[in-house]
Amino acid sequence: MRYRVLNKNWQFNRAYGRGKSYVHPHVVLYVAKNRVGYTRIGLTATKKVGHAVQRNRARRVMRAALCEHLSQNVGGYDIILVARGQTPRLKSTQLSKTLGKLFAKAGLPDKAAPVPPAAS
Repeated sequence: MRYRVLNKNWQFNRAYGRGKSYVHPHVVLYVAKNRVGYTRIGLTATKKVGHAVQRNRARRVMRAALCEHLSQNVGGYDIILVARGQTPRLKSTQLSKTLGKLFAKAGLPDKAAPVPPAAS
């Protein structure tokens, strides 16, 4: 398992308060450094997204897209993905492109990012 799950309310509140947010029409990314040495992930979908089926689909799509980008040695971060209204209607590949842009903006290491060729 590459990461652990944020499951306490105070953990979410700490990441919201101390972290930095990166907004896109598909999803909102919150990133905060933590001192535990491993990455913790939180996926949320509010009732604005839709009923239970839509919220569960949004979380499932976010989880699938996140697996493509989260590298093994990302370090100690708290990462929260918040679903928006369009998220349940997306495919995980569409959301994966969005997460790639947001990871680059946040300065997080991206497993799916192309590695630039080394200058000799």
